[in-house]
Amino acid sequence: MITPERKQELIAEYATKAGDTGSPEVQVAILSERITNLTGHFKTHAKDNHSRRGMIKMVSERRSLLDYVKSKDLKRYEALIARLGLRR
Repeated sequence: MITPERKQELIAEYATKAGDTGSPEVQVAILSERITNLTGHFKTHAKDNHSRRGMIKMVSERRSLLDYVKSKDLKRYEALIARLGLRR
């Protein structure tokens, strides 16, 4: 789980304009943070399949958002991937 302060930091860092909280870049950044936190959780709780299912849904949602950005603007997509350090 990410703290509200960390969420605000991510929004400020990835926002495309002032007051932007729903752009695909912000959504992908927040999902990436949550996925990273869950990945650490699975190192100690390997058999937590309920949380694993939720993480898989988040990965799928992030993939859909990234595909959307890629279809709209390839340069924006490549910049976002580079900033987040995602493979693809």
